Amino acid sequence: MAVEIEMRARFAKDVRDQLVARLRTDGEDLGQDDKHIYFYVLPDQLLKVTDNTTAGTAKITLKGSKIGRGAAFTETEFPISRNDVPAAVKVFNALGFEPTMHEAVNFRHNFRFDGVEIAVKWSEAWGHHAEFEVLLTDGASDADRTEAEAAITDVAASLGVSLMTEQELADFTAAFETAEQARKERKRATQIR
Repeated sequence: MAVEIEMRARFAKDVRDQLVARLRTDGEDLGQDDKHIYFYVLPDQLLKVTDNTTAGTAKITLKGSKIGRGAAFTETEFPISRNDVPAAVKVFNALGFEPTMHEAVNFRHNFRFDGVEIAVKWSEAWGHHAEFEVLLTDGASDADRTEAEAAITDVAASLGVSLMTEQELADFTAAFETAEQARKERKRATQIR
């Protein structure tokens, strides 16, 4: 298990283009990393089945918290075969998680800048956005977490990116979950007719 310190930012396409140009010049380009994700928003956790379409790999991840509830996430993950992605989704749905499932395609490009990994992404729900991340070992201290958060904040500031506050993240994800639930209910009503 690892501890992921993660902060996010949303921005317009022109800000995204400037960020990518700067990262290509001054950062380390880690490459394209597109993903097809099935994620289950549980009361206090996030469960994901990820088909990493660019790398040709897949994994199941359990995050010990939800977006908007702090920057630190305990994370347990293990690889699966890409061929097993549909079966994993079927198992989680059969276990009763289907009402909490959302599906997304993320187009992303990864960089490293001053020790912080930055995934510059686009998805239908989030639009243009980025995740700034530092991965710590499971035994990381509170001081290590605070230091990682400070590193992310400093990197974002030096790149001219405004990070979302925890309240902005909580509000955004709550609005997304409400909209998704309404969409699912409309779809079910259409199927019943």
